Amino acid sequence: MTQTVESLFDTGLERYKAGESAESLIPVFKEVCDRAPKTSAAWVCLAWLYLLDNKPNLAYKAGQKAVKLNPQDPQARINLALAMLETKQKGLREHIDIAQQLIFVNDEWSDEIKNSIEDGLNRKPDWQSLTKVKNWLFEK
Repeated sequence: MTQTVESLFDTGLERYKAGESAESLIPVFKEVCDRAPKTSAAWVCLAWLYLLDNKPNLAYKAGQKAVKLNPQDPQARINLALAMLETKQKGLREHIDIAQQLIFVNDEWSDEIKNSIEDGLNRKPDWQSLTKVKNWLFEK
């Protein structure tokens, strides 16, 4: 029996939180995105996994979709900015500024982003782009 999109997504998230590698989870989130292409959270996750797996071009495409579907999601903006930084594209400052404004007005989002950045640096300690973005977002 085929899993529902929701259960596939939830299972993927649980596996990620349990420490499973980005590489092994990419196919899970690709399937979620294929089956539910308007689910911005799935695109956010896929972009993040691509970034962790050193696939910035794919992360850029997934990040664009996530931002298009939900422009008010700070993690979507951050993922897109990271992908732009890693593919040496211009225009990422706009995404950083919007993410900054969003997390400034919502403490819960701010905490989520801090946890996400911490998680990213634990999984990929030499991630220079993420360190830059962290500094842009939180160090004034």
